[in-house]
Amino acid sequence: MPDHDLTTQATEPTRVPFDDAPLNRFHLKITALTFGANFSDGYQLGVIGIALTLITPQMHLGSVWEGLLGASALIGIFVGSIALGWLADRIGRQQLYMLNFLLITLASIAQFWVQGPGLLFGLRVLIGIGIGADYAIGPTLVAEFCPRRSRGFLLASLTAMWTIGYICSYFFGNWLVGYGGDSWRWLLASSALPALVVLLLRIGTPESPRWLVSKGRLDEARAVVAKYIGGNVDFESIVTPVREGVARESEQSARDAAAYRKLFSADQWRKTAFGILYYNCQVIPYFAIYTFLPVVMAKFHLKEGFLGDGLLNVFLLLGSIAGLWFVARFSRRGFVIGSFIVMALALGPLGVWPGGPSIVLFVLFLVFTFTMSASSNLDQVYPPELFSTALRSSGVGLLNGVSRIGSAAGTFLLPMSIDHLGFSFSMTALAGFLVLGALVSFVWAPETSDVVLE
Repeated sequence: MPDHDLTTQATEPTRVPFDDAPLNRFHLKITALTFGANFSDGYQLGVIGIALTLITPQMHLGSVWEGLLGASALIGIFVGSIALGWLADRIGRQQLYMLNFLLITLASIAQFWVQGPGLLFGLRVLIGIGIGADYAIGPTLVAEFCPRRSRGFLLASLTAMWTIGYICSYFFGNWLVGYGGDSWRWLLASSALPALVVLLLRIGTPESPRWLVSKGRLDEARAVVAKYIGGNVDFESIVTPVREGVARESEQSARDAAAYRKLFSADQWRKTAFGILYYNCQVIPYFAIYTFLPVVMAKFHLKEGFLGDGLLNVFLLLGSIAGLWFVARFSRRGFVIGSFIVMALALGPLGVWPGGPSIVLFVLFLVFTFTMSASSNLDQVYPPELFSTALRSSGVGLLNGVSRIGSAAGTFLLPMSIDHLGFSFSMTALAGFLVLGALVSFVWAPETSDVVLE
């Protein structure tokens, strides 16, 4: 009998913690399925600007309608991120993970038949709501499933897909609108195709085991872990930290409805404030400048074409790819502080010296573009790591939603700022947000590279 016990013990498989499980095909699949929202956001932002070149004269739009249509998806993202991010912490991630892309698909197709700006605005707000929901839920699912040593790279790859979506819209959109007429209808409706593919591929996606544990549904969580992560995973390695996180949040408030108030509790408010400020300081210059890129380039006396827009898109892509390596190579805190400093140093001279040599300004703008694209990879990495399971979807949704207020405001106000306050002042003000981002990150940015999620 003793010999038999020794044999059994020797052949028993080694149990590994959930966060240290080997990267498998399911981890890659759940990440790939989350690419959809980021690709769609980049594509949607790109196609509306191109489509408006034909829509504006056809529908006789004024500047107000142009601004509203340009910001419509951003408005929807704000609503979807906050409202549906909160709901995902209440009812689970999986259901909304499916329904949001059903909404995006149907609204994208319906754009083909619009006859006026009001209906187009409404449809694009609905598209934004679907994208916003996925911004809250998608990274949350990836973070809650994937091993910690791969988490940063996989989350960062989501932002790289935003850049690819934006670049695809640029080249495809400019080719399609060359046909004139109603080609803008086909351009806007084309966004339904990738959305439909993602929707179909998401069928059968499991619920997050961390969320199931947080709701006391241990048998369901254990089954998900065994099926998708591995039978040799130590299930208790997620039960203990998740329960500790839930218990701590319960001490702050006994009511589920107070989830957003918990984000500003004594233990959490610095992380929440850092997330809101760093995110906005990054996206305000990004969206404002790239939504009105032709205007900005004209002010710098830079030519459009391959040596202008085309080369900038190449640097956007190169930056997004390099950012994946930066996320894996550097600490979260070091990367966010360093990138803000480089961007401020690159954009600042463009504001204080707009009349400088075009080649110097263009090189600085390329540096800004490359670094901004690289640092944007953190936008999907940092937020899920700042919150516990009980608050993660709400927190990620809040950060994404509030960031869209900043990006929409920057996009809406930049033309007026240039007209009334001058181009130099406007660029200097945008550089000021980057300086603020560096300061906030230096004071509050936590290091989350290797944390075990609660």
